[in-house]
Amino acid sequence: MKTELCERFGIEVPIFGFSHAVEVVAAVSNAGGYGVYGATRRLAGEITDEVAQIRAAVGDRPFGLDLVIPNKVPERNDRAELEAMVPDQHRSFVAGIGARYAVPAPSQPGMRTRFIRSEEIQDAQIAAVAASDVNMVALGIGCPPEVVAAMKAKGKTTVALVGQEKHAARALEAGVDMLVAQGYDAGGHTGEVGTFSLVPRIVDLAGDVPVLAAGGVATGRHIAAALTLGAQGVWIGTAFLMTEEYAPHLSPGELEALLHAQTTDTVISRAESGKPFRQTRSAWSDEWAAPGAPKPLSHPLHDVLVGDILGAIIEHDIRPLQHYGAGQGIGWFDRLRPVAEVVATLVREGDAALDRAGRQRETAA
Repeated sequence: MKTELCERFGIEVPIFGFSHAVEVVAAVSNAGGYGVYGATRRLAGEITDEVAQIRAAVGDRPFGLDLVIPNKVPERNDRAELEAMVPDQHRSFVAGIGARYAVPAPSQPGMRTRFIRSEEIQDAQIAAVAASDVNMVALGIGCPPEVVAAMKAKGKTTVALVGQEKHAARALEAGVDMLVAQGYDAGGHTGEVGTFSLVPRIVDLAGDVPVLAAGGVATGRHIAAALTLGAQGVWIGTAFLMTEEYAPHLSPGELEALLHAQTTDTVISRAESGKPFRQTRSAWSDEWAAPGAPKPLSHPLHDVLVGDILGAIIEHDIRPLQHYGAGQGIGWFDRLRPVAEVVATLVREGDAALDRAGRQRETAA
C-alpha cells in the first residue's frame, strides 16, 4: 500500500484519517497514517489550543486540519440578526417536533448555535490556522485562492475536498497541492456522484496533482480499489467513529445509532444544516421528509433554526431523534476498537487485496 505520498509526507501508509476528536487525529498519525482534525465548529482560540494538544501527542509526525469556508455567509457573528429572518412556519414546525418527542430545553446553545458561521468567525479561524504549526490545511467547502496562497506561504500543504469535476477545476486553479475526490457514499456534507464514478474522473483531471479517494472507504479492499482507480491514498472518517478514542465524544444515543447502523440506515438530509448531509436515519430526518414539512432553510439560517434543539436532543439523550453524520461504510463497524487496530486492519486487508490482484494478473499472463 505504499505510494509516493508516504515518502513525500513521511508517513507509513497513505491513510488520511479525518476526525473531530483530537485523540483520534493523534492516534491516526501515531499509527503511521495522517490524522486530520475537523475544526470548522471550533473558535480560533480553541483551534490554537487543540492543535497544540495534537502536536504534543504526535511529536514530529505530520497532521492536518480541515476548515469549511463557504462563500456566502453573513459578515458578523450576530445570532439575533439571523433570528429575525427565521419564518414563523419553520419555528412552529421545530417546536412541534420538540413537543411530540418531549425534548426539554437545552442548558446552553447547541454546536450549531454556539457561534454563527460568518466572515468574522472564518477570518479568525484562518488566522489561527495560518499561525499554527499544522502541516496540512484541507478545505471542505469553498476554496478561496487567497486562503490557499496564505497557507502555502506558511509552508503548509493545501487540500480541497471536491464532489464534482467543476469543483476540482476551481480548486486546481486556486493552486491546491492535493485533491480529495469525495463520493456520494461519504458521511456528512456530500455530493451526488458515487465514489467509483468520481475518483477516476478527478484523477484524469488532476494530472500530476495527487488525489485521495473518499466516500464509503471502509475496508482494505476499498483502499486497494481506490489505488487501482488511480488515487494515491484514501481519506477516511466513518471508520474512526467506532473507536475507543472517539466514543467519549458521543452521547449514548449517538453511539447506539452508529453501532447498529447498516449501509441502508443512512440518509442524505438537509435537516441538519440546510446543506445535503449524510447521517444515520432517525425520526429527525423522517420528520423533515414527511409530507407537509417545510423545506429546510439555507445555511447558516438553518443552523439558527435547529441548533438549540439538536443540542437538546444530544444533552437529554432523546433516542428517537438521535442521529450522527456517517457514511455508507458504517455497516462495516459494529464494535469499538482502538484507532491503531483499525489502521492495522485496513493495512492488512489492503495488502492482501493487492497481493491477490497481483497473483491474478500473473496467472492471467
